[in-house]
Amino acid sequence: MSVVLGIALVAVATSSACALCGVFLVLRRLAMMADAISHSILPGLVAGYVLAQGPNLLTGFVGAAASGLLTVVLVEALTKSRRVKEDAAIGIVFPALFALGVFLVTKFFDNLHLDADAILFGVIEYSPFDEFKLGSLMLGPKSFWVMLGLFVVNAMFMTTFFKELKVSTFDPELSKALGFSPSLIHYSLMALVAVTTVGAFSAVGAILAVALIIVPAVTASLLTYRLKQMVAISLVIGATCGLVGFWLATLVDVSISGMIATTLGAVFLLVFLFAPNRGVVAQIIRRRRQSARFLAEMLAVHLDSHEGTSDEDEESRIGHLITEMEWAEPQADAAIATSTNLGWIVQTGDRLQLTSEGRRIAQSVRNR
Repeated sequence: MSVVLGIALVAVATSSACALCGVFLVLRRLAMMADAISHSILPGLVAGYVLAQGPNLLTGFVGAAASGLLTVVLVEALTKSRRVKEDAAIGIVFPALFALGVFLVTKFFDNLHLDADAILFGVIEYSPFDEFKLGSLMLGPKSFWVMLGLFVVNAMFMTTFFKELKVSTFDPELSKALGFSPSLIHYSLMALVAVTTVGAFSAVGAILAVALIIVPAVTASLLTYRLKQMVAISLVIGATCGLVGFWLATLVDVSISGMIATTLGAVFLLVFLFAPNRGVVAQIIRRRRQSARFLAEMLAVHLDSHEGTSDEDEESRIGHLITEMEWAEPQADAAIATSTNLGWIVQTGDRLQLTSEGRRIAQSVRNR
């Protein structure tokens, strides 16, 4: 397997596995739990090193996963005490565990070489050189198979317990009434998050692991309100950004992990600005349309209230409207243009007259 293909496979597998967990973390407002886990696994890594009496993938993975689960349990315990809020609990637990790991390393393993850059930023470029061997067969990067396995496990869990996850996420009380166990579902989900975070941490580093879990899910949440579509979009965004980020990194010769994270951020920014319904631009356009419609409704009510009276001729003149309604000229122009486009008024010279539809709208506004 070529180096380029190996890196691409690791990027796609890691992105896909992380995206599945991220959707429910974001919906449960636990996004920063991934960051907490990615930083608090250091004591578990040290424990795995001690048990194996040296570097060992399996013991390190188990130790790190156990440390991640401990983070979840401690955060939940502090939150349930009702003396500390959840965000504060996360801020207390993960620095404490990370500091404990640093203490253990500096106290007992001061001759152990830890590359801080590799831990934080990840070195996905080296993943193809750590190959999975089956007898004499070389089956590609070990990280790819680890993350592919985690993706399969996550997908099976999400598929099997989709209804339970959905109900317990949006309405825990209903979940209890239906006989589900929200606590069991929560801890099962967090166990998967911990294991996935550890796997992604070893494959791509702490920063990219957090980005791959959170950013695709948040981006997808801006594009749809449907849970299944959100999961699918999150997967597509994660995998696509992994490949595009890898291609861009090779093109400009920069860190692959850094470029993937940057690509994720760029996609989020584009969606944040231009999402069809929830984007900033769409909201600005919607507010302007609502404002224009409100002015048009006010115009219809004004014309209707003076229709058939002795001052109808004066009150329906455009110049008088600007003075009477205390509108700036652009507001008056917007109200007239909107009303005309909607078929509420007709303009004859400098006078405005309601149509039958305009009278209906004016009566509707009065009856609200």
